[in-house]
Amino acid sequence: MLSTPILLDYQSSTPCSKDVVDSMQPFWSEIFSNPASKSNLAGINASAILEVSREKIEQNLFLKNKKVIFTSGATESNNLALLGFARNYYKKTGNYGHIITLKTEHKAVLEPLNQLKKEGFMVTEINPENDGLISEDQFKKNIREDTFMVSIMLANNEIGVIQPIKNISKICKSRGITFHSDFAQCLGYIKLDNLLSDVNMITMSSHKIYGPKGIGLLLIDEEINLEPLIVGGGQEYGLRSGTLPLPLVVGFAKAIEIAVFNQKNNAEKLLLCRNNLLDGLLENNSGLLINGSMEKRLPHNLNLTVLDLNGAKFHKLLKSKIICSSGSACSNGEPSHVLLALGRSFKEAESSIRLSIGLSTNLKDIEQAIYILTNTIRSLR
Repeated sequence: MLSTPILLDYQSSTPCSKDVVDSMQPFWSEIFSNPASKSNLAGINASAILEVSREKIEQNLFLKNKKVIFTSGATESNNLALLGFARNYYKKTGNYGHIITLKTEHKAVLEPLNQLKKEGFMVTEINPENDGLISEDQFKKNIREDTFMVSIMLANNEIGVIQPIKNISKICKSRGITFHSDFAQCLGYIKLDNLLSDVNMITMSSHKIYGPKGIGLLLIDEEINLEPLIVGGGQEYGLRSGTLPLPLVVGFAKAIEIAVFNQKNNAEKLLLCRNNLLDGLLENNSGLLINGSMEKRLPHNLNLTVLDLNGAKFHKLLKSKIICSSGSACSNGEPSHVLLALGRSFKEAESSIRLSIGLSTNLKDIEQAIYILTNTIRSLR
């Protein structure tokens, strides 16, 4: 019997690392002034710390010609990028243009785009291939003369597939199209290389990389103009008003530094655990379908459909033994729209499971997870 369930849901969130917690400690009660209050020494000091954190992020990510905008998280960053850019486009041109995305995007992308459709913009949601990847030919066929923005995430939050962002970026640049991508699941797990300069607007999240919750980033090219969603004090280049949470900013900057520095070693460790988990499950169970490309995939993600059992009972039995997910953390328990877009049936989507490895996961955890999952599958069948 396990005293506590095995945690395999690190794509939903990660614990704050000790180094990150330590970096934030002085800014809760000692250095607590408002960074926007520059009429006194304490506020000026807080403002300087804010800008030093911004500079550290720029340095650790090797950013060039990008604005670093702090937000409350990836959802707000996506909303600001998509709604802000589209509304500014209409303000400048008087036209409701055309936007392209993937059906498997996070709801934090799809829902803002649905809002833009209500406002008059036209949106095309492309179906991915069976492996979850976008077809470049299909992408090109859907580009129209009035296409002005594309939003395709680098790595999917449910099935972990890594899209050919560099090639999509080249196509967008050749057509003068602004490209947004949600990088929330990627930082610290895969090499970003020059992707940060290839994409015009990039979303990042702190709590996915062992940083604090409640803080995110939107990186935009310096020449990009957005209509703000939150107005008031004019903070963050006038694009996101409101007092910034200085402890969270400092913690996020520290989390980025650690994630970038340890990326290679962490990816190798996560990949070893993930592959052992997959091998053990395939060896002990029949009727398992892998969702998404295994070749182009995050090292800590595994998404499987378990055939010939009741999905609701499956997840109910696992609940006290393994902390995992039937889809996105934001899917409200509904069958995954990502898996349905891949061609899985409603029943197959219900009997699917996302297992995501964390830095504290060890091989004993993996062995126990294989044992629990195998016994649960056999008992239901």
